[in-house]
Amino acid sequence: MAEQAAKHGDPNTLVQTDWLASHLGDPELRIFDCTTFLRPAQAGTPYQIASGRAEYDAEHIPGAGFIDLQGDLSDNTVKLRFMLPKAEDFAAAMSRNGVSDGSRVILYSAGAMMWATRVWWMLREFGFTNAAVLDGGWEKWKAENRPVCSEPCKYPPAAFTVRPRAGLFVDKERVRSAIGDPKTVTVNALPAELHSGKGPSPYGRPGRIPGSVSIPFVSMIDRQTRTLAPLAECAAKFEAAGVEKSKDVICYCGGGIAATLDIFVLHQLGYRNLSVYDASMSEWAHDESLPIETD
Repeated sequence: MAEQAAKHGDPNTLVQTDWLASHLGDPELRIFDCTTFLRPAQAGTPYQIASGRAEYDAEHIPGAGFIDLQGDLSDNTVKLRFMLPKAEDFAAAMSRNGVSDGSRVILYSAGAMMWATRVWWMLREFGFTNAAVLDGGWEKWKAENRPVCSEPCKYPPAAFTVRPRAGLFVDKERVRSAIGDPKTVTVNALPAELHSGKGPSPYGRPGRIPGSVSIPFVSMIDRQTRTLAPLAECAAKFEAAGVEKSKDVICYCGGGIAATLDIFVLHQLGYRNLSVYDASMSEWAHDESLPIETD
């Protein structure tokens, strides 16, 4: 783990493929494929949500279960997608999936690591900190020709205890109050062209939350290896944008998913006053009472 610790700040929250391959048989290990896909938009929606269940059924890491982020770990009683579920619903879902207070959880996804980091951040919201993200996810595992299987895996039910931690997810009122606050910096994880507001936005009014800085989530990933980019490079991007450890940091995106990748990297860098605006631009851009800024 020494090499991993040197590359990233918290080796308990990030594991490498070789580590996972050597621990597949650990009895307390719970591995989950968290893959979700965003398909081209339909009328009136920024995207179409598709579960990664079919791809999981075709092949997955041996011993891995599947978590349907939208179906199992979102509040489906509200219009906005991917919103944080109620504590009791989250606990029930984790219990059904075999996660106990003593489990060691490893999360991975295909296409983008943000699906795994979203589940990681939700687990922390509810007081569970023994979870890690697989660096490079499914693509790196496959590229290294590691074993895969198509056998479904369902862990036996367990008892998951919720211990909520206030502040990890915030609402629009907290974000509004942060505008102009020198003690808080708001980070936009969406692509730079959406941050600028120069073109159309899939979320409604184009632009950004006033005063927010642009750190696109894709800039946190090494395009060749699909792993997290080197910490020094990530740190330089945040520092250049004025994201200081002494400040409260609020990250947002389109729907509270991509923002968790920025949050994950900030955690690796040693930042601790971190939160995600859960509804993000899916709410902000549609609410005419909320200010929008463009270049």
